Amino acid sequence: MPVRIKITGRLIAAARALTGVNRGDFAAAAGVSPETIASMEANGSAWLHSESDADAVCRAFDKFGIVVLGESDGMGAGVRLKFTRQDVRQIARLEDEGGVVGSDDAP
Repeated sequence: MPVRIKITGRLIAAARALTGVNRGDFAAAAGVSPETIASMEANGSAWLHSESDADAVCRAFDKFGIVVLGESDGMGAGVRLKFTRQDVRQIARLEDEGGVVGSDDAP
């Protein structure tokens, strides 16, 4: 398994604020309850010690286009958007469109 950045409750809260995603939608994307996300965020700067919790949060980060920046050059960890907010809305709209799923011909 690749080396992972340690995720904290503050990073989760910052990611949700950056994307404008409410706790319920974030929890649904992570596959956990909103209470679990609230508990993680309440732990502040404490790292997530559960591998399953970290995997769940990473799933939600991926869905909403969040990139976690590790500590480097004397700066703390942070989050940023992989895509612009408009791109994220467009991707979500297209994914929710429905229809027949076909193979991807893109190289």
